[in-house]
Amino acid sequence: MRIAQVAPLYERVPPLYYGGTERVVSYLTEELVDQGHEVTLFASGDSLTKAKLVSPCAQSLRLNPNCADYLAYHVLQLEQIFQQAHLFDIVHFHIDYFHYPFLRRQDIAHVTTLHGRLDMPDLVPLYCEFDDIAAVSISDSQRTPLAWIDWHGTVYHGLPFNLYRFNKHQGKYLAFLGRISPEKRVDRAIEIAIRANMPLKIAAKTDAVDRCYMEKEIRPLLDHPLVEFIGEINDASKGEFLRNAYALLFPIDWPEPFGLVMIEAMACGTPTVAFRRGSVPEVLDDQISGYVVDDVEQAVEALKGIRHFDRARCRRVFEERFSARRMAQDYVKIYQRVIDCSGRARSTAPRQNGAIVPRCDQVAADQGKANGAPLAAAGSDAISSH
Repeated sequence: MRIAQVAPLYERVPPLYYGGTERVVSYLTEELVDQGHEVTLFASGDSLTKAKLVSPCAQSLRLNPNCADYLAYHVLQLEQIFQQAHLFDIVHFHIDYFHYPFLRRQDIAHVTTLHGRLDMPDLVPLYCEFDDIAAVSISDSQRTPLAWIDWHGTVYHGLPFNLYRFNKHQGKYLAFLGRISPEKRVDRAIEIAIRANMPLKIAAKTDAVDRCYMEKEIRPLLDHPLVEFIGEINDASKGEFLRNAYALLFPIDWPEPFGLVMIEAMACGTPTVAFRRGSVPEVLDDQISGYVVDDVEQAVEALKGIRHFDRARCRRVFEERFSARRMAQDYVKIYQRVIDCSGRARSTAPRQNGAIVPRCDQVAADQGKANGAPLAAAGSDAISSH
């Protein structure tokens, strides 16, 4: 199969530091190549891949101090893609919705994996117009706010088997890995560690938008003797950081679409203690690969149970559920379904003044929600790939 993978340009593929989407695109691309497919990767020029690389920029944008206009390179990337689109059996996008108007004007087989949160009211009018775009979710919970769009399946993220080394021995510290932001709730992680009287190591980056939050809300908490702030770490350091931990803390306060760090810890045999939000109950097998909790008290109690945790069983769950091989196989099944349907009419929905009439019954109600109000969940008959 001739497959195009389209990655964001903010980080290289795979990223040097933080970058969940680009990391997953890398694992998928390399596994598809290994499975014998002819893959072209559209990504930044510093990306590392066995696939053919096509780039609109020599360097990933976030770490390029000379880049002032990110949008310019993404427009150029779209031009590169659609100039060559006829060469591929399918084009797989990972760049949110930026390409949707172009797809309306091209007769190509395509699918888009949505990697972000979908519970924002601003997305409702967009997806009322583009509800016919073939989409893939990274968890079932992610799709709930937009359950009526053209979902073709849920494909959980996967990692290469040998990416992280298993450690059968428990460490002595708690780990927090990710971003410093209000929704990630590193403050909860600090509270849990202090109440459990265990050292906490924080490996996290701080984006520009969160610097004020970091300085005002989090920085004062880092002075506690149990807390060590490491900052952003690279891939080489991440494996050691996770496999030598007693547990990973994932005390999120938002509908996390997946949470890649949970399966990274799982691959090391390290359990995750995570709050019951978003995809957490789908990713973690409670008391097998981690503990799903509802508050700080339950998190502290869960840490006591980890003394008898079976780390080898945790690793087996990773191998069974979250390998890159399984992820690629799931996507290939979706690719084939989309290709088989590509010769048929893209949509049979009636049009009003050139626009597709949304197929959902609840759109009007959802659009009427007040600022930030949760969107109503609708049922979905999409085929799941897991």
